[in-house]
Amino acid sequence: MAYKHGAYGEITPSKVNDAKQADVVSAYVGTAPINLIRGYADANLTNMPIKVVNMGDTKSKLGYSDDWESFTLCEVFAEHFDNTVGNVGPIYIVNVLDPDVHKSAEKTTKDLTFTNQRAEFESSDIILDTFAIADMAEGVDYSLAYDFVKGSVIVKLLKEGVTPPIQSSFYTVDASMVSASDIIGQALADGQYTGMNALLLLYQYYNAVLNTLAAPGWSHIPAVYKAMVSIVQKLNGHWDAFVNADIPLEDSEGAAIDTREKAIEWKTKNGYTSEFSKIYWPKIKDGSGRVFHLSTVGQATMLRVDLSHDGVPFESPSNKEIMATGQYFGAASKNKGFDQQSANTLNEKGITTACFWGGRWVLWGPHTAAYTYNGSMDARAIFDVNLRMLMYITNSFQLDHGTEIDSPMTPQDKDSILNFEKQKLDTLAGIGALIGTPTVEFLETENSATDMMNGDFVWDFSVTNTPPFKSGTARVCYTDEGFKAFFETE
Repeated sequence: MAYKHGAYGEITPSKVNDAKQADVVSAYVGTAPINLIRGYADANLTNMPIKVVNMGDTKSKLGYSDDWESFTLCEVFAEHFDNTVGNVGPIYIVNVLDPDVHKSAEKTTKDLTFTNQRAEFESSDIILDTFAIADMAEGVDYSLAYDFVKGSVIVKLLKEGVTPPIQSSFYTVDASMVSASDIIGQALADGQYTGMNALLLLYQYYNAVLNTLAAPGWSHIPAVYKAMVSIVQKLNGHWDAFVNADIPLEDSEGAAIDTREKAIEWKTKNGYTSEFSKIYWPKIKDGSGRVFHLSTVGQATMLRVDLSHDGVPFESPSNKEIMATGQYFGAASKNKGFDQQSANTLNEKGITTACFWGGRWVLWGPHTAAYTYNGSMDARAIFDVNLRMLMYITNSFQLDHGTEIDSPMTPQDKDSILNFEKQKLDTLAGIGALIGTPTVEFLETENSATDMMNGDFVWDFSVTNTPPFKSGTARVCYTDEGFKAFFETE
């Protein structure tokens, strides 16, 4: 046994014959328009987890822009905090855009025309902290503000007698300079963390344990997906989490992926098959024409459903209403969409999609990315809730007993943990999160004298997840028995 110091949890192979966390922590990695935030450098807004709770909070901390292609996290802000089926948060954001690095080489100059001492112009890429007017001082000669509703810079003159036009200058951010390697990032020996590796700071700064991770606009890149799946397994050496990722609408050569067959082929070819993830295709659009990655929609829906069960992730986001008016396959695609029956051909290959069902648009697909109908997989990989419930149990054990590490472990203490964990399992069974009689044991075969002499103790859990009601079939047959009624007498 490797040296251990701390409380740990392990997900072991399933035992089948046939086939509590305080909050739900949802995190995203991407680019945010922090160039619109005054004092962004001192606020430490790059490569650092930032918690936001609503749209107002988001705009004040990270900014907002309708340019979702450049600022990929703005889609996330809209999905969570401008949603017709219910806003949901908080969420944790890792922005990798650095206005000091990802910016234009030369300054932009702009002539300002004032009306009643006020000038206004649209820009979402301006770095507000670099705005200047020659021979004038901000706060003395003029004021500077940003209107997130209009996406406009507002300049007001504070003194009379200034002759227009007035020329201003400023640098702009260039989000195209951000690469997949920036999103993946790294943990450096000098204590710096970049990209998704900044999630290693989530626990120590927020006392938050990651549950789900998405990177819309980036997760379709195989290297990013691989890094996401890697980092959610034993984050900080302890925590288990789940990935939501997308199949792109175009492959690396620019060829359209606008049919179900192409999506299935791409998923297999690029290895998007981890049981620790859920894979989505295509995108969706809402009533105002905004286009969302389904990974964003899926993760927000997971959060909404989990919170409805006090944070216990035993219900799939599948068949839950989403803010959508149709499927989206790309601006040039002629695909008009597909129904539930066609959506099932994606589900049986481990792809979650969206379809119109029950008079509403819903997510459709309860499986992990490892699922293949009639395929070979660990039973825990069949449904997303299976893995997520196992993660819930391992994380919960560590949270509950982590503070007891290095305290004496007597036989009575061992029994106290057994009883405490059994009570938790019984509670989960009581609310329908588990079925049967879940058990936790302290086995002599798993706790040798040598291991215990070194302070290493193991409790073995056996649980059965509550399966989703994936399908229901009413079998009806015709019979001629009813004709006897014509000859029956009372």
